[in-house]
Amino acid sequence: INALKDVISLKFKTMQSDGILLHREGQNGDHITMELTKGKLSLLINLGNSDTKTHPSNAQINITLGSLLDDQHWHSVLIEHFNNQVNFTVDKHTHHFHAKGEFSYLDLDYELSFGGIPVPGKSGTLSRRNFHGCFENIYYNGVNIIDLARRHKSQIYIVGNMSFSCLEPQVVPVTFLSSRSFLALRGTSGQDEVFVSFQFRTWNKEGLLLSSKLHQSSGGFLLYLSDGRVKINLHKTGRVLSDIAAGN
Repeated sequence: INALKDVISLKFKTMQSDGILLHREGQNGDHITMELTKGKLSLLINLGNSDTKTHPSNAQINITLGSLLDDQHWHSVLIEHFNNQVNFTVDKHTHHFHAKGEFSYLDLDYELSFGGIPVPGKSGTLSRRNFHGCFENIYYNGVNIIDLARRHKSQIYIVGNMSFSCLEPQVVPVTFLSSRSFLALRGTSGQDEVFVSFQFRTWNKEGLLLSSKLHQSSGGFLLYLSDGRVKINLHKTGRVLSDIAAGN
């Protein structure tokens, strides 16, 4: 079925930075995928290889909107497709674009999937993570998809673990409100190994994240932000080892 106009809207919230939100695929490799990648939302339209006359080989459209969308707050998404005009909206920020006539030739199945790709490997190189979080108000051309699923209608099928509620994760954050704020943990005497994991979020490009002194080696390390990059500085008594940097 080829609708004259497709309108898809939903709201989501998650703490995962990556995951498939929406997928629709055709027989010849054409597909539309909306996914969260490093906290940003991308709409990928892949025109496949089905007919080089109507659309070039491996033609792709990739639009990215938003940032820090993995903050466990609700975010709204709207996709409007009419002929070759597409409007992609995330939290009231809209990107309008024309698909140069090629989009209307997409050979798509009518099946839409939310939260993952139904058949692993069907999309060839697609091996992305399923969405882990909450959806609400999923509408496709005015049809309430979640309501159909809740009433176990035959046109909907559910894969994996799903509940019709949104459980809040038990995460207790801490915010440092001044430049002199910090947390300190007393070490165990004689222990010379340190294992630390944490997540952080800041608008500042500089700042000390973690410091530790090691017991026997008379040294320690500093983990810090410098110009938006995470760096670690290892030091021993009498000499300083070179800094190691990662991330942007």
